[in-house]
Amino acid sequence: MVLFLIAGAVVFGKFLAVTRIPFNIASWVGGLDMPAYMVLAVIVMVYFIGGCVMDALALIMLTIPIFYPVVINLGYDPIWFGIIIVLVTQMGVITPPVGINVYVVYGVAEGVVGGIPLESIFKGIIPFLIAIIVGIVILVAFPQIILVLPNLMY
Repeated sequence: MVLFLIAGAVVFGKFLAVTRIPFNIASWVGGLDMPAYMVLAVIVMVYFIGGCVMDALALIMLTIPIFYPVVINLGYDPIWFGIIIVLVTQMGVITPPVGINVYVVYGVAEGVVGGIPLESIFKGIIPFLIAIIVGIVILVAFPQIILVLPNLMY
C-alpha cells in the first residue's frame, strides 16, 4: 500500500512539474500582501489537518512539490522548512481520527498490559502534542536554532 502511495505521489509530482502549478502558486503567494509568517501558518495548518486524515509519508510526497517553491519564494531556508514539516507531520500521526502511532501503542499495550482503552491513549498524547506545538512556535520564532549545525558545516 505504501508503495502505491509513493508511486502515485511521484506521478502527481511529475504532473505538477509539467503543468507548472507549484511555480504559479508560488508566484501568486509571493505577490500577496500577507506577511511570510502568515503564509507559513497556513501551510502548517494544511499539514496538521492533512496529517489527521492521511499517512505522513503520503502527505509529504503529495504536498512538497506544491509548498516547497512557495517557501523558497518567501525566503525561508529549505533545511529549516524540512525540519518544520517533520515536526508538523509528527503532530498528525498522533492525532485522531487516523493517529497511526496511537494505534501502534494500543496494539502493543493490548498484548503486554492486558488492554488500555484507546480513549486513554488519545488523552495521553495531549502533553506530547502541546510540546510539539511549543517546539514549532520556538523554531519558527528562532530559525537559527535549527540552522546551527548546517551553518557549521558550510
